[in-house]
Amino acid sequence: MDTERRASLVTFCGDLGEELSRQGLHVAVAESCTGGLLAASFTAIPGSSRWFEYGFVTYSAAAKRTILGLAPECLDEDHIVSEPTACQMARAARALGHADAGIGITGIAGPSGGRPQRPVGTVVIAWANRAAAEAQTYHFAGNREIVRWEAVISAVTGLIARLDQGFLS
Repeated sequence: MDTERRASLVTFCGDLGEELSRQGLHVAVAESCTGGLLAASFTAIPGSSRWFEYGFVTYSAAAKRTILGLAPECLDEDHIVSEPTACQMARAARALGHADAGIGITGIAGPSGGRPQRPVGTVVIAWANRAAAEAQTYHFAGNREIVRWEAVISAVTGLIARLDQGFLS
């Protein structure tokens, strides 16, 4: 991940934090393939405790089940990286974190683990509010580090866009 993209992420996280603080809102996250990188990006921002509540790193299916309470059908090999799973992760993060918004990230950062229908670089990100969740599937090119960083950037910019659209109103 180049220095310019990392600097952009810091800017995006700062902008997100300012807007969440301004609105008195809080976010919580549930991460799998990013392994806590989103939470670390949030907590790198001074004052993030005003808007960031919880970060759950649920890398394994067992962690997703026991910590987040995900349904068994979301945890099998064919569905663990899917929009329904990411939505359940985002909803669980929001609810367990007593937050206004939740973000869920699941995917295959590589270098192995891909399948023809779900290749390495496939990442699903979901955003949840109190009433609904929506997800988007991405296909990032590059090595494991690039996939993880691009997923975090997409999660942050996705929440910013949703805030602008009134998703948390």
